[in-house]
Amino acid sequence: MLTAGLPAALFFLLLFFLSSHSASGSYPRAQNVTWKSTNFKTFLTWEPKPSADYSYTVEFSAVGGDKQRSHHCIRSSETMCDLSSSLPDLHACYTADVLSEPPLGVSSDLIEFPHSSSPRFCPYADTDIGRPDFKLEVSEDKKKTTLYVTDPLTARFKDGRQLSIRDIFSHQLQYKVTYWRNKSTGKKTYDSKTKEIELTGLDRGDSYCFRVQAYIPSRSPSKQLGELSPVQCSHNDDQSIWEVYSVGVIAAAILLILLLVGLFIIITVVCCRRRKNALDSGKEAVPLRDV
Repeated sequence: MLTAGLPAALFFLLLFFLSSHSASGSYPRAQNVTWKSTNFKTFLTWEPKPSADYSYTVEFSAVGGDKQRSHHCIRSSETMCDLSSSLPDLHACYTADVLSEPPLGVSSDLIEFPHSSSPRFCPYADTDIGRPDFKLEVSEDKKKTTLYVTDPLTARFKDGRQLSIRDIFSHQLQYKVTYWRNKSTGKKTYDSKTKEIELTGLDRGDSYCFRVQAYIPSRSPSKQLGELSPVQCSHNDDQSIWEVYSVGVIAAAILLILLLVGLFIIITVVCCRRRKNALDSGKEAVPLRDV
């Protein structure tokens, strides 16, 4: 009797295993769960795009804290969740789980859904710093060049005011200036603790180019430097035409001038000949007077 019931028990056990495996397999785990953050604008991203049969839910927490959910990242078909305003303590470290769940309105018998965990993310240490803007000013005597840097704004607000990176990093924030003589390959750097940067060791009368980026020495080496700003170059009113323009541009301009002069000479010659021919024809048509 025991032997006869054994195949039936194995059958139901196999059926249960297959049904559980099928339910779990219908909700694929998220892949490549990654934090992406610039100026404390922070997103959690993952792959792949879900089918109509399942969705994603994001759970996150400070390390050692309770898990929370963002209301706009529950059973969503998106592969990105904006957690910028959900991470209040910038000095804390956070982890997140992406759960694969049924779509909204669909129930499931699963007690625990497949999930994938993110790496640890610490906003103060890990967010990337975007490129700053700056204005360039050369003194009248050409002895001093000043860069006026605008601190990039962040996604953080306090008392209704949008905070800049200086509001958050305070005295730890510096700016690294990379500069070089225009049309030269040799570059130098200068570190400044203020956003008004004066450079006085430049050759007077020469044109220089500049790029600026945030610099936070207290961070790990891979996160110390922010994004580089666009290049700006000072003007040199004393430059010769050979310094301002390339040889090819000057040669093309000379050739164009010669062509225009040659065309003017040809037109003048043709016009003079036609006028002379017209005058000669007029003289031949006038009859001789009787003496």
